[in-house]
Amino acid sequence: MQKFLISYFSLLISLLVIDLVWLMIIAKNMYRSDMGDLMASEPRLGAALAFYLLYALGATIFVVVPALTKQSWLHALQFGALFGFFCYMTYDLTNLAIIRNFPEKLAYIDIAWGALVTAICCCLAYGITNWFDKS
Repeated sequence: MQKFLISYFSLLISLLVIDLVWLMIIAKNMYRSDMGDLMASEPRLGAALAFYLLYALGATIFVVVPALTKQSWLHALQFGALFGFFCYMTYDLTNLAIIRNFPEKLAYIDIAWGALVTAICCCLAYGITNWFDKS
């Protein structure tokens, strides 16, 4: 259980930090200009918190734990990218399908970001968990 909690919290914290840098600094203006009136003036923090808690749980269960079992950082990288791709793709393609004028460019950038950030965070969680396990 301790190994799982280390994996989960290292993934959660790295995801929060990296994604917040992306959202608040790097891509802030892109989201604001591309989404226009679709973007809420203030984020719904409860929904955001639920997303991060559940997304990190899913990535831990379906990516990091199997990578630790296989002792393969490459598994964490590859399947982290796939997990992020499929999760973000589901969200963004649904938005493209049902929300009028949802920005197509933003959807594709977001899908790529989801794959990248999840791959990085799964690798970090894998490495941190292994480091604690060997200590």
